[in-house]
Amino acid sequence: MNKKIFNKTIMVIDVGNTNTVFALVNSNGIFHKWRMSTIVHRTADEYETHLNAFISKINNLDISEVIISSVVPAVNHELKSFISRFFNISPKIIGDNITPKLTVSLDRPDEVGADRLVNSLAANKIYGSSIIVVDFGTATTFDIVDENGSYIGGIISPGVHLSMDALDKATARLPRIAISKPDRVIGNNTISAMQSGIFWGYLGLLEGVIDRIKNENDKVIKVVATGGLSKLFKPYTQVIDFIDEDLTLKGIALTWDFELDIFS
Repeated sequence: MNKKIFNKTIMVIDVGNTNTVFALVNSNGIFHKWRMSTIVHRTADEYETHLNAFISKINNLDISEVIISSVVPAVNHELKSFISRFFNISPKIIGDNITPKLTVSLDRPDEVGADRLVNSLAANKIYGSSIIVVDFGTATTFDIVDENGSYIGGIISPGVHLSMDALDKATARLPRIAISKPDRVIGNNTISAMQSGIFWGYLGLLEGVIDRIKNENDKVIKVVATGGLSKLFKPYTQVIDFIDEDLTLKGIALTWDFELDIFS
């Protein structure tokens, strides 16, 4: 494939409910990332303080655009203020002054989160149409792009960490555990029983939901998974075709320029 000439460096920012990821993109793709906790009341000055290490590495770069995907509207004002003041750039916010070039076949397209739209755009652009995107984030989401390249809806369920938080906070005697695959399905103590419930429970959710989606569609559907836990589940299931941990960041960049093929 002939690559489009792309001589600029852009910054893409993915504001999630738990973490915010800053990344730089140029003709070689994503080449630098920085992750921090999403805090609603963080000020523009605090962004600069927390990003000192990141900023020190990019001071000599000419960043031409900043594009933000945010599912936490309360952070947008201070984040925009930081970007405008430090980089002298007015950032583009998905859903505000820039929109993914993706047909949304829903009655209320405005209800779909920016992260789900950019994930679907990237999946369709990079892996082809008729695809399911599974994002293991604060929520575990399933989004579907049909054979015509249209977003047709999805599923939202509590994320793995959210479920673990609920167990920890709502029970008096269940401890906080690490997420890992247990040796046996049937736990022989509290820890292994909880690990089995989380690991095999979510693997069952993954496989069950994907199977039902495919049963409603007579087309061959591929599955791409993203999010930090995608690699944990992939070796133990046949339903995931691709893992792409940077899918959301790629989708934000593609929203800025749909014709980019540096991720293909």
